[in-house]
Amino acid sequence: MPICILSRVWICKGNIHEELQFQDGEVDAEELQRCLTQSGISGTYSPFSLETCRIMISMLDRENTGKMGYNEFKELWAALSAWKQNFMMIDQDRSGTVELHELTQVIVAMGYRLSPQTLIAIVKRYSKNGRIFFDDYVACCVKLRALTDFFRRRDSMQQGIVNLVYDDFLQCTMAI
Repeated sequence: MPICILSRVWICKGNIHEELQFQDGEVDAEELQRCLTQSGISGTYSPFSLETCRIMISMLDRENTGKMGYNEFKELWAALSAWKQNFMMIDQDRSGTVELHELTQVIVAMGYRLSPQTLIAIVKRYSKNGRIFFDDYVACCVKLRALTDFFRRRDSMQQGIVNLVYDDFLQCTMAI
């Protein structure tokens, strides 16, 4: 079973995470990248890029520290496990990539209702030659979740409409 040891934070074995009491008890993007690479969560896919690790942290960084605590890590691990399962389910040819029609299926299965134009924009943003690799798929899932959470917090009437101050909009989009 893969083992991830971070000098200051946790030992991760498969789906079991034991909290250790060291210094600040949080991980930054580089430590998260090492941990996830050593844990094997990406399977046979390429390790997560530093940018993907940064946006994973920002998705759950409620205190805006740029780091992730143990509880946030457990939440991330659950989300990553679900995204990996979804990715493997739609990557039936085991190419390590998904295409537009496959991505459309999984996004709908996750409960998102997006226009065809939005789906095409997502594929353009996250694909290489029309194919989305696992790392980019996770980055896409993180952004969808984080932006949806941001929007829902501001849509108090749950009508699908919000008014944003420009600075609020920039803070959200630049943080993710």
